Amino acid sequence: MTVDREQGAGARGTPHAGHAAARPASVISFDLDDTLWPIAPVIEAAESELWDWLRERHPRAVAAHSIESMRALRAAVAARFPERGHDMTFVRLHSLAQMLVAAGYEASAAERAFEVFYAARNRVSCYADVRPALARLRQRRPLYALSNGNADLERCGIAAFFAGHVHAQAVGAAKPDPRMFAALAARAGVAPADILHVGDDPFADVDGARRAGVQAVWINRDGRSWPAELEPPARTITSLEEIG
Repeated sequence: MTVDREQGAGARGTPHAGHAAARPASVISFDLDDTLWPIAPVIEAAESELWDWLRERHPRAVAAHSIESMRALRAAVAARFPERGHDMTFVRLHSLAQMLVAAGYEASAAERAFEVFYAARNRVSCYADVRPALARLRQRRPLYALSNGNADLERCGIAAFFAGHVHAQAVGAAKPDPRMFAALAARAGVAPADILHVGDDPFADVDGARRAGVQAVWINRDGRSWPAELEPPARTITSLEEIG
């Protein structure tokens, strides 16, 4: 399908036959992790850097732990505080404080430990298509980040492309919760139907967006299969270059 770029109708991927043509979008939003950059190697490197820092400065805290057990501890914290489980900063800080206090250290050391992790967490390497596409698209419509994670656009080096960042920590909910998309619409000052959201997660980004009345595009960079239990996406792309 060829899209009229002058009208900014969104992605050029082939729409599913059951979907009517979408109205032109006046705002585009992007998920961050695994949409603009691969997140697994970033988190792996950040957790390794944190581990080395703790082992050097607070060795008792990691004596009975591994990186894997620290992940389990964070999962337990998220389960214990379901109302804060969407807030990854809270979950990491709380689990670090728990580890440190159990080993006889001050809870305040958790903030220094978290900063070690957070600095590394924001050292991302964008996919090759991202910066050229964002630079082009921002000339036509406001761009927003809409993320469940706690990435910092300034530290990631891409803040200049975006008019704003709506994230789960501030909203108090995570995608696919409709409050995330409602907060985005309010921040952008448009109706939900005027937003085109681009993301990699079929449930959080695509199904969540369309249930909230937001246009959605699935970016499938690695040839994954679409979940059988979900209605197929209206549009699928493999690169941000396909967005007009």
